[in-house]
Amino acid sequence: MSPLQLIIEVIGHSVSILTYLAMAVYVTVRRRILRRTVRRASLIYWLVILTSVVFSLANAFRMFYLFSGNFNTAQLEAISDLLGEYLSVIAQGILILTIISLKVIAERKGKQRRILAIGAHPDDIEIACGGTLAKMRDAGYIIHGLILTSGEQGDNPEMRPNEARQGASFLGLEQVRVLRFTDTRLQDQSLDIVGAVETVIQEFQPDIILTHSNHDQHQDHQAVYEATLRAGRNQSTILCYESPSCTKEFIPSFFVDIEEYVDIKIESIREHWGQREKPYIHAERIRGIASFRGGQAKTRAAEAFELVRALSESFGEV
Repeated sequence: MSPLQLIIEVIGHSVSILTYLAMAVYVTVRRRILRRTVRRASLIYWLVILTSVVFSLANAFRMFYLFSGNFNTAQLEAISDLLGEYLSVIAQGILILTIISLKVIAERKGKQRRILAIGAHPDDIEIACGGTLAKMRDAGYIIHGLILTSGEQGDNPEMRPNEARQGASFLGLEQVRVLRFTDTRLQDQSLDIVGAVETVIQEFQPDIILTHSNHDQHQDHQAVYEATLRAGRNQSTILCYESPSCTKEFIPSFFVDIEEYVDIKIESIREHWGQREKPYIHAERIRGIASFRGGQAKTRAAEAFELVRALSESFGEV
């Protein structure tokens, strides 16, 4: 091999190694965005990392033998070229096509509607309607969240509000307020809660309110439902979402297709690290419920809602 050919080979393999390493660093730094915009984000992430490591090593192996002078067999040279050049190009192409096929397609709608999601505890809205909120946000809606307690009975009361903010930020909510009413005792604070919800409604003027259902075993969820109906007595559209503690009396009549958003919903729930041992937030449970509701709605995956009342003009193409 001539000196010029050697220099060209070294430059080519060095650039390949740097490119793969840069790709691994980039997806690691931007992993949160990957989780929000691509289905099967964890699979994609590890595929990128694996591809970067394997083909960086393959190119490093080729360079080592170029410098060592031990590259004396055509078979070994052919294998190293196959790994370092041809297969790496194929792998990149497959990765790009996979990412394109799994990317969530955001469809902006004409009217920018305003959505208020109300929950009793820091993880309630992600668990119940995280897919719907993410889809609405991608459609251009303005979404605010209101959490009535810091969830102190479920975990560290200083950590959980921050988890609520992280989950809301991941879904794309413009704002989330976490109030400090007493966890598990909301029924005893009903008048104050009504006043707090009224204040947010007056300030935000939502087109649609999402809240807990009355058909729920958790006393805080029932209290929030009652407070929302009283505070939102002049609101034209109120939907009740499905919590894990809903009873068999929860009978939905409105469904949102979240086929492309199930993974994003699961990722938003994972922002609540302190709750990760709870069985009802495990990925297989979330997928199962979405599949069940999707079957009722004649689609692959859905979130279900009971209608308190609904004005047709309040809805876009969600």
